[in-house]
Amino acid sequence: MSYRTLQEEIKVLEQGLPPVEGDGFIGGRLDPQEASLILIPVPWEATVSYGEGTALAPDAMRLSSHQLDVETYHYIKPYTAGIAMLDTDKRLLKLSNKARKKAKKVIDALENGKKSKKALNFVNEASITLNNAVYEKSIEQLNNGKFVGVVGGDHSSPLGLLKALNDTQNERFGILHVDAHHDLRKAYEGFTYSHASIFYNAMNECDKISNLVQFGIRDYSNEEAQTLIDYGYRASCLYDTDMQQQLAWGVSLENVFSPYINQLPQNVYLSIDIDGLEPLNCPNTGTPVPSGFRYGELEHLIFMIVRSGRNIIGFDLCEVGDSENGWDANVGSRVLYQLCGALLASQGKIPYK
Repeated sequence: MSYRTLQEEIKVLEQGLPPVEGDGFIGGRLDPQEASLILIPVPWEATVSYGEGTALAPDAMRLSSHQLDVETYHYIKPYTAGIAMLDTDKRLLKLSNKARKKAKKVIDALENGKKSKKALNFVNEASITLNNAVYEKSIEQLNNGKFVGVVGGDHSSPLGLLKALNDTQNERFGILHVDAHHDLRKAYEGFTYSHASIFYNAMNECDKISNLVQFGIRDYSNEEAQTLIDYGYRASCLYDTDMQQQLAWGVSLENVFSPYINQLPQNVYLSIDIDGLEPLNCPNTGTPVPSGFRYGELEHLIFMIVRSGRNIIGFDLCEVGDSENGWDANVGSRVLYQLCGALLASQGKIPYK
């Protein structure tokens, strides 16, 4: 690929020319060295426990984003700060495919009351390889003064970025997590780094995470609910049923969200599982659950973080599914662009309204 300078990139995107084969996110070809924000695609779905396809999501969203108009209401022109999406690491995709086959053996054995220790060890070792790869890619960019967002992949994908932020941030940071699930299971189905364990692992392995604030949760185990309680002041959750009940009573969206946003510190990491949205927005995500956020409600929640004056230091978007008509990738690419705009606006790289 022949890269563009930032000024060349802005000029091309503002002309609205149709993207050509090989173009990156939103039709860009920006030299990563000139970008403010680097997107790291993570093609991973080794431990998914229901539907498959999220490993293909980063490239699907890259292509889907070519039909986005590049101006937004709140963030106006996010692309002017420079956004570059790295190439997908095909070695990780190959490893994911292999680990997925092994994981199926583990799951099948569990369902039959047996164990498949060799396959389980392979998956856990593969997940460590993934975490190290994402960590190394992330910390390289952070040390170069870039902001980083992870494009998953299942929700185990961003642990390497969280650990890289943990090792490079001077101050503690909070996590705003939107999801249908708590993702607080310990080694779910035996997989240490399961997609269902991302925040159990992050809270245990990242000492600079001050607190975890979750939104939209509506499908969870007793173990996870208790884990959240055990965290005490370090965690809280706006359950979906509570949110829907308040909205039905006529409470404004601002007043529903504000008590939880107010618990976050100055520096915030955003973790968005697409199944936090209503299934009509993400019908092919791995574990769809009825109810959830409308697209506009999620957009407003993200903007409230920016408007509050907090700094978004990184983000991930995970669990976008695969579909023949491209709907899931279409919605995913739009959420991703909103996240890009929010981070860049919160860091003073672009104006917002």
